Amino acid sequence: MNVQEQITDYIADQPEPKRSELQELHQRILRVLPGCRLWFDNGKNSENKTVSNPTIGYGFYTIKYADGKTRDFFQIGLSANTTGISVYILGLKDKTYLAKTYGEKLGKASVTGYCIKFKTLKDINIDILEAAIRYGGQDH
Repeated sequence: MNVQEQITDYIADQPEPKRSELQELHQRILRVLPGCRLWFDNGKNSENKTVSNPTIGYGFYTIKYADGKTRDFFQIGLSANTTGISVYILGLKDKTYLAKTYGEKLGKASVTGYCIKFKTLKDINIDILEAAIRYGGQDH
């Protein structure tokens, strides 16, 4: 199964209204980051144990670890969680940037160093979320 099929199946497996909202966000992210690399992380580790929620990934950057090793990863992540939806913006050097820049303007969302979490799209300002995604999709 290719990445696009995994993404389609993942979204289709979600209950409504989360399914429709994930589909809308997926399409919006593709418009904001045209031609970006797509990823799908099923949330399982090498022993097939669930360690995180499955995540759709967009873009590309290389994580550099203190020991000199590197790992290729996505810049933007989209994931369903038990109470709603999470959008991950990875690779930011300033872990306060998201909250300072977008937090108050987003609406009813929890914003951490790399995650924007909300219950439903109607609770947030989608234009502000798109601006955060656009920023996150750039090289930093």
